[in-house]
Amino acid sequence: MLITGIEPTLNTDAWRYQMHPEIWVLVIGLIAAFVYAIRVVGPKVVPNGEVISRKQVGTFSLMIFLLWISTDWPLHDIAEEYLYSMHMLQHTILTYIVPPLALLATPEWLFRLLVGEGRTYRIIRFLTRPVIAAVIYNTVVVVTHIPALVNRSAAGGPLHYGLHVILVSSALMLWTPICGPAKEWRMSYGAMMVYLFCTSLVPSIPAGWLTFATGPVYKHYDTPVRVWGLSILSDQQLAGGIMKLGGSTFLWGIIITIFFTRFMKGFFGDQSYSAKESSTNSQ
Repeated sequence: MLITGIEPTLNTDAWRYQMHPEIWVLVIGLIAAFVYAIRVVGPKVVPNGEVISRKQVGTFSLMIFLLWISTDWPLHDIAEEYLYSMHMLQHTILTYIVPPLALLATPEWLFRLLVGEGRTYRIIRFLTRPVIAAVIYNTVVVVTHIPALVNRSAAGGPLHYGLHVILVSSALMLWTPICGPAKEWRMSYGAMMVYLFCTSLVPSIPAGWLTFATGPVYKHYDTPVRVWGLSILSDQQLAGGIMKLGGSTFLWGIIITIFFTRFMKGFFGDQSYSAKESSTNSQ
């Protein structure tokens, strides 16, 4: 029998602990930079005003926590080696939750200090215009679901992390017109609703592909080690559900919130029985 190579050993312990010092460095670095900006730079830029609100501090803390748990053990390792559904959950957190929290946590003075007024400002302003941001983000979403790219990135850490950087960067562009620190960059509330609705449509394409596939879409995840007993098809269907229902429900939830808080705020008060009764009595 001719031996042409050595088969790699399959690790059957999906829950083995794996260190990710690069994530710790990232998280600690972000915290250190934020604290320095608030404690050292802020008082100089805003000597007589509020440097940061308590709500922004809480938002930043939540953002850091979600960034950490979504990119460290065990979620990252399960997502990279065993279950594509966890890969999808990871991407959902990194694109729908972490970026808007990061923007909401950033004080306006800090944002303006970072973007400046020159070329950097013009580039970022262009990339965060609604149509440009939406096209870039949705293109990244579609491209990052190409089987060849997914198989290769899941098999190698650097490429996987690189794609995460691209995803988060494009998501920051997407969310800036919604909740960016510079209020003049934001869209009107009606435009936000249309923008978010259109954004929720494109992920339906790869989500439907995953949900109705009759065979393995990504060979990398067709492993004999089945975490939680999920078959490859069940894993793909769950991934499609997370992408479609999870992401779309989140965006539609924001749309509904905007509609009722901004457009229907005074409607129920005007139409209530007590309001009508008071009007009748005054006559």
